Amino acid sequence: MHSEFSSVIAAATRWLLSAYPATGGALSRALAEAQARQAATVAAALRHPTAVDAALLGLLAPGGADRLDRIAGAWVAGEDGEDGEDGWRTWVDEVVVSWAACLLSDPDLAASAVTALAATEHGASLAGDALRLTDPGTHDRAAAALLRHPDLVAPIAGLHRAELTALLAAEPLDSFPA
Repeated sequence: MHSEFSSVIAAATRWLLSAYPATGGALSRALAEAQARQAATVAAALRHPTAVDAALLGLLAPGGADRLDRIAGAWVAGEDGEDGEDGWRTWVDEVVVSWAACLLSDPDLAASAVTALAATEHGASLAGDALRLTDPGTHDRAAAALLRHPDLVAPIAGLHRAELTALLAAEPLDSFPA
């Protein structure tokens, strides 16, 4: 896996968790992070389905978190620390975050997306055991209550939901966006 691809997944995960924080203690934060990471991984693999697409991230870079922040009211300057270490925000891919929000708020859509991974060069194994995403347990749901709430994530999920549903509905699943 390309480091740029990993950076996009990490940034999307971090953005989702900052916008929709886990409820509860350390275990809840870990469960919410696992779910957000699985959703971001699946979304990134569908958004950048080939090794070339993933490698191009290093040249073109994603658009950053500015629009997402405005929509969700998710970030205040300086909250990342006194040093202003918020460079990770430039690695946020708006489409990946939107698709991840769709997957987190709709387990059926998430199951379709995980199945569609087989049509990418990354393969279905990229998501590993995606049960936290596709069939979350009681503890998973409680930990990520904000992250999985369809009404709360709707402004972000709605940004690119149409493209995701069209992609997953396409027969056969052989054309992915570049």
